[in-house]
Amino acid sequence: MEIRIEASDLPGRAVAPGPDFPAAGNVHIGVQRKDRPGEWTGLHRGDALSAGWTLEAVAVPAAGGTELEGPCIQDRLGGRFVFLAWVTVDAAGVTDMLRRAKLMFADIPPETLDAAVRGGRLTARLRLTTAEGRPVCGRVRPPLVTWSAQDDGS
Repeated sequence: MEIRIEASDLPGRAVAPGPDFPAAGNVHIGVQRKDRPGEWTGLHRGDALSAGWTLEAVAVPAAGGTELEGPCIQDRLGGRFVFLAWVTVDAAGVTDMLRRAKLMFADIPPETLDAAVRGGRLTARLRLTTAEGRPVCGRVRPPLVTWSAQDDGS
């Protein structure tokens, strides 16, 4: 199955400093690969109109219901999730992580996850800028992220 992340309202490529957030330039966002904190996939510029990622996933039966596994799905204490990583990119193309946003699968209503497994696609939609104009970080919970199930058309 697929996990589709659709993001809007990116904060820009230059971010002003704030509480617990450093000033940063040439900001990008991507999905962190599983167990590889310095490796991202699908980097988008922080001033893009939108950003999106399609991730591979496999639904696996588990004692508490269904769990998702895949190359970008983290599995730590507290459950499975996807990290959206905010990074800076220097002139040589070297990236340095600033912060991360965490999309927890435990926040998905069970009926939505079940429908996504049957239909082939789970979609997360979220804004990536806080009310203060900085990148969204930390655990992103509903209603800041909405989860839905779609049929992949196959």
